[in-house]
Amino acid sequence: MTRRKPLLVLASIDPVIRDATVFGMVTDQPRLVVVRHDIHDDEDGGSIRRVVVCADGVVSDEVVPLEHACLSCAVREDAVPTLAALADDDRWDTVLLALPVGAESLPVTRALAGATHSRGALRRLRLAHVVGALDVETFEHDVLGDDLLDERGLALTADDRRAVGEALTAQVAHVDTVLVHGDARRAPVGSALLEHLRAADGLRVDRPYTVRPEDLVRHGHDPERAERRLDPLHAAPSPRRTAAPGAWTLDLRSPRALHPERLVEHVHRLGDVPVRSRGRFWVPSRPDSLCVWDGSGGQLSIGQAGRWDGHEPETRLVFTGVDDVRRRLVEAFEDVLLTADEAAAGLAPWLGRDDVLAPWLGSPMDA
Repeated sequence: MTRRKPLLVLASIDPVIRDATVFGMVTDQPRLVVVRHDIHDDEDGGSIRRVVVCADGVVSDEVVPLEHACLSCAVREDAVPTLAALADDDRWDTVLLALPVGAESLPVTRALAGATHSRGALRRLRLAHVVGALDVETFEHDVLGDDLLDERGLALTADDRRAVGEALTAQVAHVDTVLVHGDARRAPVGSALLEHLRAADGLRVDRPYTVRPEDLVRHGHDPERAERRLDPLHAAPSPRRTAAPGAWTLDLRSPRALHPERLVEHVHRLGDVPVRSRGRFWVPSRPDSLCVWDGSGGQLSIGQAGRWDGHEPETRLVFTGVDDVRRRLVEAFEDVLLTADEAAAGLAPWLGRDDVLAPWLGSPMDA
């Protein structure tokens, strides 16, 4: 059987750190080749700039038109065929895909996992470690600040309104290994915050230039485990939080639903706070809907993600921050929960009631 070449994936929100990581990788491993993607979206249409580089220098640098300037199109239309060609090239033993700055690693690795199966287009590759690279000295501001990606010139598309913290925390919580640039001793709070937010079963490397590609390719990426890291059904505090003073994590959990009208009235008390928050909840006006909560800095996203499907509905919101606003969050959480009497009344009082959450959650799952 032909040996399958390992495929690494790199995610970052910082173009300098991404390129420095790539440079370190190709310098340490002459038989490693890198595909670096950058998406462009303007009035003339979408395109992707693809740079292929190895230890000898730039192999190719092309701008490729895209039908749509989006990450999924970039993977489907360019990354997969490019990676397949590199897998067949005997000059290289290892392939690294450096994602566009700000791109979330989960949807890309999901697609690559499907393509690297025994009959897939990338069957000569095996998906190895998924890596994130960040600056610990800016991590606190990046996660808890209110900067948007487009304000930093990092938006993937013209309508990309994600916060920097939203993109960064999605990467940090998903990747197998975090390469930490900067001096953690000069940013103890940011370093502690990272310990609370990175994948509980992932690795952290504080001297990234000591990591060799061969150290990373020994491992395989487990797509199911990685998906679970970001699944709101499994949102929970990191077990490392007690060993990382300087930051805190608050786990607010109840079998009771959130009261829709009071949620609308008081959501700013939970969402307009410099914290990272995620989790799930339910509301009595649509009891079958699994509602999800995702916030970073002063931005909050609320939606629905299917049905509970055998899981007992519950409300669990996990907040992480550095400024101590925990008491305020506990009070706000108690105010938006159904009271014991409201919960005991069951679902009948909610039949035919106006759905005030429709603008946030869309149509009910049973509609």
